[in-house]
Amino acid sequence: MATAGAADNWGNPHKMPPSALLLVLLTGFVQFHLIFGVEVNIGKLPTITVLNGSDVMLPCTFSSCMDYSDSSFWWSYQKNKTSPAERIISIKLKGKRPFVTTELSRFMLIGDIKTKNISLLLEEVEFEDTGLYTCSFQNPNEANQQANSTLELFVVSELLPVDNRLTVLIASIVGGVIGLLILLFIIKKLIMFIIKQVGKKKKECLVNSCATTQHGHYGSKADLKSAPKA
Repeated sequence: MATAGAADNWGNPHKMPPSALLLVLLTGFVQFHLIFGVEVNIGKLPTITVLNGSDVMLPCTFSSCMDYSDSSFWWSYQKNKTSPAERIISIKLKGKRPFVTTELSRFMLIGDIKTKNISLLLEEVEFEDTGLYTCSFQNPNEANQQANSTLELFVVSELLPVDNRLTVLIASIVGGVIGLLILLFIIKKLIMFIIKQVGKKKKECLVNSCATTQHGHYGSKADLKSAPKA
């Protein structure tokens, strides 16, 4: 009987033992943080094209479900996907105060850690700077979870003009459709106005005709009667 009672407690969620309920909650909490823990975002565009000799910003933001004090951030560079990664800058938080380490003077942290921004500025880009740049984040407060995101930088001698023909075509089609709808609306209003005016005139004619018939008019039978003798 005791065994059956225990089975009922486990089978019925309303009779679940407190220890089992706590275990379920802790498991769900851990899974939630594993899925929605640390994240890194480089923006909407995975590639950046920049003119040789100019400056470029490498965007990166991060998010964390828990406190990110004492976390670590770094940027690494690869010439291509098969080449080894080279760390170009490291940011270590002590509390929430950043300490930046880099041996490349052309790279500068311009993001604000307080706003969860760790974007870099690369000054006077060269053709050799073309490659993959990965932004990474590791939070010891979330079981040392790590996240990263990669963007690709292209350095060119001149920027090609943007082909806007498709955009112009789409805008023309949309403008034409809108213009046609407006024209149809005006025509509909004009037709309704004409119909209303014609109906109004017909109504006025009918009223005048009825009034004339009731009082008689020239050429009617009442006029054809002879005048009364004196």
